[in-house]
Amino acid sequence: METVQFRQMKDGTKEEYLFLTKHEDEYAKGLPDRILEALKNLENTLSGYQVSRLGHSLQSATRAEADGADEEMIVAALIHDLGDDLAPHNHSQYAASILRPYVRPEVTWIINQHGLFQNVYYAHFLGGDPNERDYLKDHPWYQACVDFCEKWDQSSFDPDYPTKPLSHFEPLVRKIFSRTAFDPQYVGEQTMGKSAVDIAMSGTSE
Repeated sequence: METVQFRQMKDGTKEEYLFLTKHEDEYAKGLPDRILEALKNLENTLSGYQVSRLGHSLQSATRAEADGADEEMIVAALIHDLGDDLAPHNHSQYAASILRPYVRPEVTWIINQHGLFQNVYYAHFLGGDPNERDYLKDHPWYQACVDFCEKWDQSSFDPDYPTKPLSHFEPLVRKIFSRTAFDPQYVGEQTMGKSAVDIAMSGTSE
């Protein structure tokens, strides 16, 4: 079989879906390469800062590593702005959705919320509420997100900071994104219904 025969999904057979699943699994193995390529493309996007978006991402990851962050958080710092090109108004959620199948829910939540938390530094200049994040103050990962933004995100626009190159982080990107998606040992127990990550992504705890 080279292609399926159906033209509507409802007409597909078990054999066809097994065939497609095999192709999708093979394609998924290339995710680390696609993420690395997407990071490289950040070199030529969103101008106006003293560093490129790639430089900012690398600097954030370098700072996280220097502070002793674990591997999942370092990778999260590296790709946290990966959605700037295709999701400029919800880039945080874009990056969080990439991470979600491969890291613990805390990391997903922090990246999902970091755009909101960053507002504290500038929203008042643009007529927004810099304290909008306060509604999440009782969330168990609130302070971790505050720290992510303060230590690694908002501080990483310094062209003089000794930033490590993408090649330094490549093995870690390949390690994290080569994991089996939604493996319980990394993301916890989940179901197709409401999971710990779904709760985490919602912005509130239960």
